[in-house]
Amino acid sequence: MRSAPSTTDWSIQEIARLTGVTSRTLRHYDDVGLLPPSRVGANGYRRYDVDALVRLQRILVLRDLGLSLPAIAGALADERDALAALHDHLRALRTEQRRLARQAASVERTITALEQGGRLMAEDMFDGFDHTQHRDEVEERWGKDAYAAGDRWWTGMTPAEQEVWRERAARLARDWAQAAARGVDPASDEAQELARRHADWLSGVPGTPGHGHGGPAKEYLLGLADMYVGDERFAATYGGIEGATFVRDALHSYAARM
Repeated sequence: MRSAPSTTDWSIQEIARLTGVTSRTLRHYDDVGLLPPSRVGANGYRRYDVDALVRLQRILVLRDLGLSLPAIAGALADERDALAALHDHLRALRTEQRRLARQAASVERTITALEQGGRLMAEDMFDGFDHTQHRDEVEERWGKDAYAAGDRWWTGMTPAEQEVWRERAARLARDWAQAAARGVDPASDEAQELARRHADWLSGVPGTPGHGHGGPAKEYLLGLADMYVGDERFAATYGGIEGATFVRDALHSYAARM
């Protein structure tokens, strides 16, 4: 790829201001080999040139599309042509843009119907909402049978039952995040009660290892616990890496007693 002509580079503080990505995150990207600085000045400060900015843009696009940092690193390593990759990213973004536009229009129609006393059309209310978006990942991790069983279970629920399940998951995530923020010991009775609730919640999903046998399989629970920290999408559910680390440590402690 031919870079745009420039004799300018930017400091880490300038990049943070331009992108909204914190200096700490940029340093972490450097530490894991995802975005090294273009050069380091005599004063030890990191500097980033145009090529680095293009790479950072690609990282942020892939992150917003749901990829974990290891997956982003793999994607960047596999791509020889940055310009062609940007075209691919743009197509993916426009696909997501269209999906979000459909969701927004769907919600807007629901609001209009509720405000004006019109009829709600079920087939219109969920346009753009796709519960199958993680299908490939589930099948890769736990097999096609696991996804199929979970899909039958979810689609067999009434909307009210689905809402109860979502609220249960949201309440559990809030309780985890609050306990982490208070500095609760992962091995404490309070954290272990959260871990028990978490295991009970997981065991309610058909197709998961251990379903119907008194709780999730130990290996499955440990694998999920580690994934909460290793995958930023899941870590965000628990307030970030620190919160997810608390969840992981509590689940590991719980699993040790299984």
